[in-house]
Amino acid sequence: MVNLLNKLLSISRSYKQLILIIIDSLALIASILISFSIRLGYWFWPSNDIFWVVLGAPIIAIPIFIRFGLYRDIIRFIGFESLWRAGKAVSLYALIWSIVGFLYITSSPYAFIQAIPRSVIVLNGLLALVLIIGLRITGRWFLSLCLDNINSLERLNVVIYGAGSAGRQLSIALTQSTEYNPVAFIDDENDICGQSINGIKIYSKSELISLIDNKNVSEVLLAIPSISRKLRIEIINFLSPYPVLVRSLPGVSELAQGKIQISDLHEISAKDLLGRDSVPANNELLSLNIKDKVVLVTGAGGSIGSELCRQIVLLKPKRLILFEVSESSLYQIEQELSNFDMNDIIISPVIGSIVDDNRMKNIFNYYGVQTIYHAAAYKHVPLVEYNQSQGILNNSIGTLLTAEAAIAAKVETFVLVSTDKAVRPSSTMGASKRVAELVLQALAKTPHTTCLTMVRFGNVLDSSGSVIPLFRKQISQGGPITVTDVNMVRYFMTITEAVQLVIQAGAMGKGGEVFVLDMGEPMKIYDLAVKMIHLSGLKVLDDDNPDGDIEVKFTGLRPGEKLYEELLVGSNIAQTENDLIMRVQEEMIDLETLKPILNELKEASKNTDQEKIRELLIQIVPEFMPQSPIVDLLFDQ
Repeated sequence: MVNLLNKLLSISRSYKQLILIIIDSLALIASILISFSIRLGYWFWPSNDIFWVVLGAPIIAIPIFIRFGLYRDIIRFIGFESLWRAGKAVSLYALIWSIVGFLYITSSPYAFIQAIPRSVIVLNGLLALVLIIGLRITGRWFLSLCLDNINSLERLNVVIYGAGSAGRQLSIALTQSTEYNPVAFIDDENDICGQSINGIKIYSKSELISLIDNKNVSEVLLAIPSISRKLRIEIINFLSPYPVLVRSLPGVSELAQGKIQISDLHEISAKDLLGRDSVPANNELLSLNIKDKVVLVTGAGGSIGSELCRQIVLLKPKRLILFEVSESSLYQIEQELSNFDMNDIIISPVIGSIVDDNRMKNIFNYYGVQTIYHAAAYKHVPLVEYNQSQGILNNSIGTLLTAEAAIAAKVETFVLVSTDKAVRPSSTMGASKRVAELVLQALAKTPHTTCLTMVRFGNVLDSSGSVIPLFRKQISQGGPITVTDVNMVRYFMTITEAVQLVIQAGAMGKGGEVFVLDMGEPMKIYDLAVKMIHLSGLKVLDDDNPDGDIEVKFTGLRPGEKLYEELLVGSNIAQTENDLIMRVQEEMIDLETLKPILNELKEASKNTDQEKIRELLIQIVPEFMPQSPIVDLLFDQ
């Protein structure tokens, strides 16, 4: 049976169409013969001119069926629209056949004997409808049943969360797939629970655990693209304790065509793990310093820098300059942007280092740069802790040189990408970024035309240094997931949100401010790890659950890390045009005091004088409380 079905499915499309035409022709002839037999009360066989009227039925019908597209449909996937077209085609055929038959017979010398009764015309139309449509429904049922039996062992039993229009479309797509077998709907509307859609019953949330156990459910598919972020997070939190993989459909904007495919399903994204709504962007602010301007991004190949470039291109600058020290990273982002609709935007890839002030001055002046987003930095806390001299040269001194070059070139706006690790830092990386902030604050008070501002935010979900891709990789490898401490907490935001904040801050800046985001409550890293395990359809392996799948292993704080991060140094906070973005005025050091110390810091870093570097960092940033002893990887042998 399986071999016969596979052979049937493997024949060419033209042969399948020919077979269907032959079957339809026989059905039409049978319809007429049965109609006469019912009317006359005995089995009727045509003679004389009636024979040609019966035999001519397919000659009338098949061209009509072809015109209505009945042979373009794939029987396995035939739906209501195809059956509606078939009904219209058969009705038109029945009408034309009755007219042609009546005219032909009445012109015949045997008309008084062989006239077609009117009841035969009606019966033929009805029987033709039943046979032509019925054959297609039967064919679909038979093929689906056979294929379901063949693929039943390979298909995964899934529950669709959401019985709305997206859920209904998804269920149709799944029933025609060889990957998933939808066994139930889950919906929050109690009024529709107990009803069915396409033969699939709707259950309430409270019945999910019994569905998982009784129907061997392995995945839950979220088909609720139009709900708010808050409600979506509530649903994800509800599902996280269950041992099922959770996938979701894309947002409503991505479903604008009204067609849902199985390929649209994806695992829960990083932004779905964010415990709050995203910050809405102000489109006017986004465009203010970018549209029709010459824009430069330092660190253009990094996580933040590359996302800046993607969003800047969409805001239509006159030219975008990609400034990057890594040749491979620069090549990758340039190639990616080349696939965008440029609309006469000029992309200029430039290799260079932010510690090469002459290179930067030449670039800024040559291109007439108007806006700079300074994202170039070493950001990995333990690595900078082991290479603190290079971290200082790049993050602190590099920011000083870049900002001075921008001022000299009369750049209009300079925006520094900072981090919450700069607030009461415990690591060299955090201290180096706090020094960079102090540099901009000091330079902002000197006479020049460049608006210097900075943006401070927490961890970016799904960036190269984020725990999300690390946890995802560890889960795929079977664990364990490594967490430094059970009590470690972090603020999180999406990379898109972070970049929009950077761009908007540049437009709101007056000079010398720090912009921070109201990021809600911080998240425990351990809770995030557990949620990712559950949403992957697995269980945590621990003392309470020795049969679990993935262990969470605590490794202890790494050099320079602390249990929690902060966003504010002081308390002088003011609201901005965006309710969730705050403008902060903080204590600063004037440039006359700061510059000599920076010169010493630069020399100490060039000479890899670790003791001096630590001493000068504490002098500039008194709140710096190092969590690790002085060490440099180069000399730690």
